[in-house]
Amino acid sequence: MPALTAAEARTRFAASRVARLASTDAAGVPHLVPVVFAVTGDLVIMAVDHKPKRSTRLKRLANIRANPAVCLLADDYEEDWDRLWWARADGQARVLPPAEESAPAAHHVELLVRKYPQQYAGHPPTGEVVEVRVTRWTGWRAS
Repeated sequence: MPALTAAEARTRFAASRVARLASTDAAGVPHLVPVVFAVTGDLVIMAVDHKPKRSTRLKRLANIRANPAVCLLADDYEEDWDRLWWARADGQARVLPPAEESAPAAHHVELLVRKYPQQYAGHPPTGEVVEVRVTRWTGWRAS
């Protein structure tokens, strides 16, 4: 079963529509959520958007502030198991203020709008922005 090179993992990850973000709180308790994202170089970008949430005080943001080490996973499942693959991005995250308060965050939101025009063109994310500096890209493919 072949491992993906870092470049292959980044390419497959970046092309994915959704990933899972794993973070831990200060006590090491894990938290896993699906996220939409954009990739630029070795940065993965996410933002708090208008999708319904139980609270605006998101656990993922509190976790990143307490422990910036995160992991993101994108994968493709198919019934034909010869086509399976996954790509992982390990890195250090930080929470940026909303786009209206930060030029880097505003640029990141533009990347998200470009990747998800149907969802964001008329209603771009206005919440805090998460930037993950990826230190390791890994992955696997079935064949």
